[in-house]
Amino acid sequence: MKSLLTLLLIISMSAIGQNPQSPYSKFGNITLEDMQRKIYPIDSNANAVILSDIGETALKGNSTGWFSFTIKRHAVVHILNKTGYREATLQIPLYVDGRNKEEITRLKAVTYNLENGKIITTKLEKSAQFTEDVDLHHQLVKFTMPQVKEGSIIEYQYEVNSDFISVLDPWYFQSTTAPTLWSEFNFSVPDFFSYDFLSRGYLPFSFTSKKVRTDDFDVSNSRSTSATDRARISTGVTDYVWAMKDVPELKVESFTNSIRNHIARMEFQLASQNHPLLTRDFRSTWQAVMKSLLESENFGEKLNSSNGWMSTEVKPLYAGMNNTADKVKAIFYYVRDHFTCTGNTGIFTNQSLKDVFKTKKGSVAEINLLLTAILRYAGMEAAPVLISTRAHGYAFEFSPMINNFNYVIVSCNDDQQNYYLDASDERLGFNKLPLECYNGHARMANPVATGLNFSADALKETKTTVLFFSRDKEGKWGGSVTQSPGYYESYQIRKSIAEKGSEKFFKEIQETYGPASVITQPSIDALQNYDIPLTLKYNIQLNTGDDDIIYINPTFAEGYKKNPFSAAERDYPVEMPYTSDETIISTISIPDGYMVDEIPKQMILKLDPEGNTVFEYRISQSEKLISFKSRMKINPALYMPEAYPGLREFFNLVVKKQNEQIVFKKKK
Repeated sequence: MKSLLTLLLIISMSAIGQNPQSPYSKFGNITLEDMQRKIYPIDSNANAVILSDIGETALKGNSTGWFSFTIKRHAVVHILNKTGYREATLQIPLYVDGRNKEEITRLKAVTYNLENGKIITTKLEKSAQFTEDVDLHHQLVKFTMPQVKEGSIIEYQYEVNSDFISVLDPWYFQSTTAPTLWSEFNFSVPDFFSYDFLSRGYLPFSFTSKKVRTDDFDVSNSRSTSATDRARISTGVTDYVWAMKDVPELKVESFTNSIRNHIARMEFQLASQNHPLLTRDFRSTWQAVMKSLLESENFGEKLNSSNGWMSTEVKPLYAGMNNTADKVKAIFYYVRDHFTCTGNTGIFTNQSLKDVFKTKKGSVAEINLLLTAILRYAGMEAAPVLISTRAHGYAFEFSPMINNFNYVIVSCNDDQQNYYLDASDERLGFNKLPLECYNGHARMANPVATGLNFSADALKETKTTVLFFSRDKEGKWGGSVTQSPGYYESYQIRKSIAEKGSEKFFKEIQETYGPASVITQPSIDALQNYDIPLTLKYNIQLNTGDDDIIYINPTFAEGYKKNPFSAAERDYPVEMPYTSDETIISTISIPDGYMVDEIPKQMILKLDPEGNTVFEYRISQSEKLISFKSRMKINPALYMPEAYPGLREFFNLVVKKQNEQIVFKKKK
C-alpha cells in the first residue's frame, strides 16, 4: 500500500520507450464510436466519464524582468445521464495580488451531440463566461457548456498566464464525481529553478517520464519608454510527465473527514533558484513562517500592542480571584458568553481587538485572538494555535505553509495544566474543542513554532443507556429510559434542542420506537452546563398487541440498525470522529401468561487480538426477568484500507446480532 504522502525522488525517474498518449490529445478528435458509447467498463453505473484530462505548465521569461507560468488544460468528458450534467459547469480559479493577477488568454469549449447519425458541435459563446470575486485574492471564471444533453461529449481547453511561480495549483488525477480514463500532467522546469513535488493519495502512476533538453529564455524589462533591458538565458530544461490510466471515481464513504485528504494529486512548491540567477533557497521553516505571522498586522501585531484599553474593561472579570485556573475560567466564560461569532474559519483579522470587544462580534480568529490578549493582560501564559479543521484537510508537519491552516484556538498554561480553549462557540465547554479541530498536526503561534497533535484517538466518547420494560394487563409495554451520552453527542443534542425545541427533540426519539409509542415525563439534566455531558430521562409506552407470539428486541430503539460501511471495498482510511465505548443495559419483565420461546445466544466478538475493538452481547433469564447487556468498544479511531474488510464484517455481525429478537409465546 502506498503511503499517504510520498516525496518523489524525481532524480531517479527515467523514461522508458515512447510516452503513451491519450487518444484525445488533439482538440476535436471525437468519433461516432465515442458518441455512441453508453457504458464504460471502468464503472457501468457512472453518470459521466472523463475521457481525457491533460495539463501542461512551463516557465517562460516575461517583460517585467522575471519569469511566468504558462498553464494549459485540455479535457474531454462524456456525459451519460442527467446527474452527469454537473460536469458541464466549469470553474477556473485565478489568483489575484494587488495589481498582479492571473489571466485566461485562451478559452475554447465545444459540446458535441449526435443527431441523425451526425456529430453536431455547439461552441461556447464569450457572453456565457463570467468572473466572480471570491475574496481579496481569489477569482473564479465560470461557464456552463451549451446544449448539454444525455450522451453529450464536452471538450474544453484554456491557457492561463501567471506571474506567481512559487506555488503551482495541484494537479488532480482523480475526480470525486466521475471515473477518469486518462489523466496526465506535464511540467517543464529550467535548471535555474528547482521544485519539490509531493504525490498524495493511494494510487500508483501508470507512467512517469523525465527528459532533458536545452532551451532559451528571453527576459526583458522596460526602464523607460525608450529603453528596455533584454537578456537571454540558454539552459537545460527538464520535462516531467506523470500519468494515470483508468482512475476510479473517489466516492465519499461514511466516516470520512475530508475527501481532499485522499484524492490522487500532485502538489508543487518552489524550492530554490540557482545559477545564473542569484542563488536562493525558498524552503521555509515553521519558525520563519511563525515569525512572519507574528509580525503581521492582521494577526500577531494585534497581540503585541499594549492593549491598555483593557484596564477598566477586563480587570473586573477576575477581581478577587487568587487561583489561576479560576481566572482562566472566568475570562473564558465571559468571552464565550458575551461575543457572537460571525465567521467559522480563517486565521486573519479584519478589525482591531478593541473593535471586537466594543461590538461583541468577530470571526473565530478575532474572538480567540481577543481571548489570548485578555489572558495575557491578566498575566497568563497564552498563545494562539493554528489548526486545519477536518473539512479543510490534513496539515503536514514537513510542509511549513501558513495556508495549511484555517482555524485558530488558544493555548493557556497555568503552571499546573495546559488548557486548549475555543470561545467562539456558545455551547462549547471549558477546555473543550470542536470535533473539527481533532485533525492531526497543528502549530502554536510562538517564536519556536511549537508543534502539536490533536488526534481523534485522544477523544473517548462513553455512552450508557439503561432501560427497564414490563407489560401490563392491558397488553401495553411500558418502561423507563435513562441515557448518558458522551460529551460530543451531548453537544449535538444541545444544539438540536436550541434549534427546534425539546418537544420536537423527544418526538423524534419517540418515532424511533415505532408508531404506537408514547413518551411521557421527559427530562434533561445539565442541559445548560456545557462543561459536562447531559443526561436524558423519559418513560416510554409501546403497544405490541395481544398476539399469541410477541417479539421484543432487547436493544429497543438503540443499537445499530444497518452497517455504516456499505461499500464492498475502500481505498482510503476509515476516520472515526473519536474512540467510543457504548453500553446498552435492559431489564425485561416476562409478561404474565407468556413464556420465553426463543432467546438470542450470547456473543463476544473481537476485531483485534487485544480486544481494543470488541463487541459483547450478554443475555440471561432468571425466573421472571431477562437481563441484557450490549457493549461496543471502538479503538483506535483510524483504520487503514487494509483493515477495512475486517471492520466491515465486524459491523455486519454486530448489526445482525443487535437485531435479533426475544420471542415470547402465550402459554396454553
